[in-house]
Amino acid sequence: MKELFRKILFGEALIREYATVRIGEEIRERVYLRKNAGDAPRDVSRTHWVLCLDPLVFGIWTETTPDNVGDGISHWLYFRDGPCKPGEDPERQAVAVAELEFMDRIEEAGGCLLLFRLVSCRVHHIAAFKTRLLYSKYYRKPGLSFDKLKAFATAYSYPRKVRLVSFRGENYYNIFPMDLLGDIPRAGRFVFGLRHSNVALSRIIAEKKIVVSEVPSGSKEMIYQLGSHHSSVPPPVAELPFAVIPSPAFGFWVPAWAESCKEIRILRTMDLGSHMLMWGEPVGELLLNPVSDHLHHIHFLMYLHQLKKRSGYLPA
Repeated sequence: MKELFRKILFGEALIREYATVRIGEEIRERVYLRKNAGDAPRDVSRTHWVLCLDPLVFGIWTETTPDNVGDGISHWLYFRDGPCKPGEDPERQAVAVAELEFMDRIEEAGGCLLLFRLVSCRVHHIAAFKTRLLYSKYYRKPGLSFDKLKAFATAYSYPRKVRLVSFRGENYYNIFPMDLLGDIPRAGRFVFGLRHSNVALSRIIAEKKIVVSEVPSGSKEMIYQLGSHHSSVPPPVAELPFAVIPSPAFGFWVPAWAESCKEIRILRTMDLGSHMLMWGEPVGELLLNPVSDHLHHIHFLMYLHQLKKRSGYLPA
């Protein structure tokens, strides 16, 4: 009966929390930031990232140092299938809307990283009754309230690219995938949101070094095998199912099939809740293989929305 219920409401889609898709350089979706209800929206699609899940925290980069972002100032994020038309309200046809409150900032000579905590959100991916049914039948579990489901669906209404992070210390190394991170090429900065439960976190903070690799979607199986390294000790390097090479300066292990890697020096850390923010600068880069499409995560509600519109990305 449960299987019949699923097929009637959601078709042949295999229900899960997140979907993994393949995307080239161009992400179709757009995200707009607006301060107060009447202000002009700003496209922050390529300059915003999810950096913490509990509470849900967004980092938004701006090349100007803004004022009036503190207490009592409302900010809104609008997640859309595509760009706004000239003069269009970004809330119109948004698949998700997030109300934010200012937390903190990191100021640099070339701009400022603003940190916002989620206050509330609304989701419009599928009919409201289907969202409720999906939660009650498939997602309800300890620690995942309906509000949290909406928060995660909001955050992952924009595809989050999967990269590999590497660290190496005395008699220790680790390689694991992440999607809570982002780069700011014009400012020469990188930002990470690494879960406190990650076994490598304390070592990374102590050494103030990390390597991040761009990886092709065709290596999905190996990438996800590395996911267990977040909470467990990796096997000896010789037992990895693929070859590795050392990064140029740090000597951290990088899969030989990676497209490229950047060595990052950590400049600052900040505790956000479930995750630690790490703010760094690239100090070295190695190009290894041709660029291809990459793995991205979207929430399952967004996946269903794309199926309904017949506008989905290729599954990975």
